[in-house]
Amino acid sequence: MRKLTYVIACSIDGFIGGPDGDATSMVRFVDEEFFAFLKDEYPETMPTHGRRATGIDDLANRKYDTIVQGRASYDLALQIDVTSPYAHLREYVASRTLKESPDPNVEIVAEDLVGRVRELKAEEGDFGIYLCGGSQVAGELIDEIDELVVKTYPIVLGSGMPMFAAGFAITEFTLGEVRTFRNGAVVRTYSRKR
Repeated sequence: MRKLTYVIACSIDGFIGGPDGDATSMVRFVDEEFFAFLKDEYPETMPTHGRRATGIDDLANRKYDTIVQGRASYDLALQIDVTSPYAHLREYVASRTLKESPDPNVEIVAEDLVGRVRELKAEEGDFGIYLCGGSQVAGELIDEIDELVVKTYPIVLGSGMPMFAAGFAITEFTLGEVRTFRNGAVVRTYSRKR
């Protein structure tokens, strides 16, 4: 059984972006040390066009071979005319409004996202599934998430888009690795408590 891992950047108070979803306030924390960490540990979580621009497009995937992302996250790529933002992965976009994919590498999941993710998790393979962005998608898939990688940046937003847009329910995870950085960022890894 493959794992679904939600890799997410957030503020100290748990928001992944402002009320409009804008997360640009967090980009400034990706300094040289933090970039080296991402490159070494999570290279496949960087979009293909970003990997090319920084000269790391030849890095092998370490943990994931598939990505599931929400429509709003995918729209960020479409705004800069990138139709396959994670070309180095199998790409799935959860959207009830996007009728057809603008790219043959991207599959649109319009119905039964949970069922599709369960199918992906049931596949054989050494690599997991990367859940990228989308408060709504994360909320819909909370019962399927096996791991969390929470990149917390030293800012407080006060309000905004939460990590999970879901109804109240207590879901327990166990803390794994904790990594701190000179810029104040902290990366914590959690596994679903079984």
